[in-house]
Amino acid sequence: MRRLLALVSLVGPALVVAACAADPEPAEPAGHPDPAATAEDFRVTEHGTFDEGWAMRFLPGTEYLLVSERGGALKLRDRETGEVTEVSGAPEVVHEGQGGMHDVLPGPGFAEDGTVYVSWVRDHPDGAQGVVGRSTLDVDTAELSPPEVIWEQDPAAGNGHFALRMLVSGDHLYVTSGDRQEMDPAQDTGTNLGTVVRLTLDGDPAPGNPWAGEGGAAEELWTIGHRNPLGIAEDPTGAIWVSEMGPRGGDELNLLEGGENYGWPEASMGVHYDGGAIPDHAEGDGFRAPAAYWVPSISPGNLLVYGGDRFPGWRGSALLGGLSGQTIVRVELDGERATVAQKWDMGERIRALAEAPDGAIWVLEDGEGGRLLELTPAP
Repeated sequence: MRRLLALVSLVGPALVVAACAADPEPAEPAGHPDPAATAEDFRVTEHGTFDEGWAMRFLPGTEYLLVSERGGALKLRDRETGEVTEVSGAPEVVHEGQGGMHDVLPGPGFAEDGTVYVSWVRDHPDGAQGVVGRSTLDVDTAELSPPEVIWEQDPAAGNGHFALRMLVSGDHLYVTSGDRQEMDPAQDTGTNLGTVVRLTLDGDPAPGNPWAGEGGAAEELWTIGHRNPLGIAEDPTGAIWVSEMGPRGGDELNLLEGGENYGWPEASMGVHYDGGAIPDHAEGDGFRAPAAYWVPSISPGNLLVYGGDRFPGWRGSALLGGLSGQTIVRVELDGERATVAQKWDMGERIRALAEAPDGAIWVLEDGEGGRLLELTPAP
């Protein structure tokens, strides 16, 4: 059995885990403090494994969990039987560097029409390219219709920092687009790298976007100045939050506001991997500062805003899964404020989080043989 810290008891396949205090953070550069967590425990139940699992979503009106594996597979897991079926018709992916199959998202009318959005990395003459496609999924036959590509990263470059997380809010499709390890494009409205784009559900630039008057890629931009935004979620008030992996330190939780510039690579609470300095966020620098940040890094790989009843004290809180931090962090959201409330050491890299229809929280570990876990309140 893999290491799982803060272990209280073992009951069959289920573990009971207690919230634990974070390690002290260095004085420089200063980070957002992680306070000692309250003793609110949860039970952890294992439900099999996936290879390089990247994203998962419960499909409305069904008993299925849809899981993507970065190597290119899409899989349906029946919550009643535990049976896992590979979906046919998945697009061919470039599985190199950080690329492969990425996010999956049921459309707002999935229960009626089976529409799903899928993001992946495909081959391109100039390098690997992140794209979003729209398709239909038949859960009875586990068949995906050929996805229609409705959005693409431009320019294509390298094999890292794709991001490609998706959110539907009202009539809009939001897509996070990483800087592709090029940094400077995040400050260039002539490209969609290092941005969050706001599209119609058909993939066109949404009317009213802040840089629409510039034409070209600028028409689809909602915010700029992002590095590797690997999580996006909407809170109960309708506000949209993005979690972002920083350089060495400086991971961020940002409240999205159309037209804002979040600073990368001109401002960050971290430093470059070689130790080179980056100016901290400061009042009056022209950039939107993060609502919360982490030094040292936790490497947030996903973001969930909890809305269920199983953990009533967490309702409306953001939950972030940490890759290098091997943690789950709970952040209380209040308007524009974000306060770190609890942190659990999970002992493995956490890639994805999802809320089940019954309010349980499901967790997908990173890497080959990463476990699928279900969190429920401890008895």
